[in-house]
Amino acid sequence: MSSGSTTPHPALDSQLSRSAGHAYLLLVFTTLIWGANAVAARLAVGQVSPMLLTFLRWGISCVALLIFARKPISAHWQDLRGHWRAIALMGALGFTGFNALFYAAAYHTTAINIAILQGTIPVLVLIGSVFFFRTRVNAVQIFGVMLTLAGIAVVASRGDIAMLAGLQFNIGDVWMIVACLLYSGYALGLRKRPQVPAIVFFAATALVACLVSLPLVGIEIATGQFQMPTARGWALVAFVGLLPSFVSQITFIQAVGMIGPARAGVFLNLVPVFGPLLALVVLNEPISVYHGVALAMVLGGIWIAERLGARRT
Repeated sequence: MSSGSTTPHPALDSQLSRSAGHAYLLLVFTTLIWGANAVAARLAVGQVSPMLLTFLRWGISCVALLIFARKPISAHWQDLRGHWRAIALMGALGFTGFNALFYAAAYHTTAINIAILQGTIPVLVLIGSVFFFRTRVNAVQIFGVMLTLAGIAVVASRGDIAMLAGLQFNIGDVWMIVACLLYSGYALGLRKRPQVPAIVFFAATALVACLVSLPLVGIEIATGQFQMPTARGWALVAFVGLLPSFVSQITFIQAVGMIGPARAGVFLNLVPVFGPLLALVVLNEPISVYHGVALAMVLGGIWIAERLGARRT
């Protein structure tokens, strides 16, 4: 066999296959946890006030990061000093703003709606890329974007065209749409993030999120809306602080390192699938026909925009 042969080595192929399989399991676990976060938000209603939940979530995450990732954090912390404005903005809007609206929305809308609307983030990022980074898109991608936006309209209007005409939307759905816009801005900002390990940047934005959420807790106290967690509330605080805010972030970072961001990103489309299924099982929330139509439109639009459209670009 010549030295230039491209015949794959069986042992290497087996190792790569195992690595990809491990990454897929990590990504399914990650998206399952993120889908469960919508259910946790609904369960938290009446158990802990939303701004306190936001603060405790990021407080627990920061403590966990200091315990398990203190070496890379201490090694690269100085590298972040020149980027503090961007880090502060991304942590305040992408983490605190998103989560505060996310948990507040749960008081007014269903976990199914929250999960479906959360699934629109990839297309919102694509739209932002066009406006801020002049990303080229084609007719197929535009069609995918419009289909996903139509899915948002179906969820927000509960499938009632008359509500669309009268702009009579559930305030929880509106807050969730704004939350998704904020997180999309955070995702766009990641293109310019400082060149430090992902876990270090995440720790910095999590710290900002924790600090920025403190004034929101103060507003809750001043307006009489503050509620200390009940026993179930503390359990939910521990869940969102450790799993959606910490463990799933680590598993996602590991999976991206194994198969790359493009392949890993496709799995994010599972979040609006897992969320409604968990809401049906755990909360016994009814799934209406319009939910199925909206989910098909959102996922179909994302698939068209990300997969078919990207191949033509």
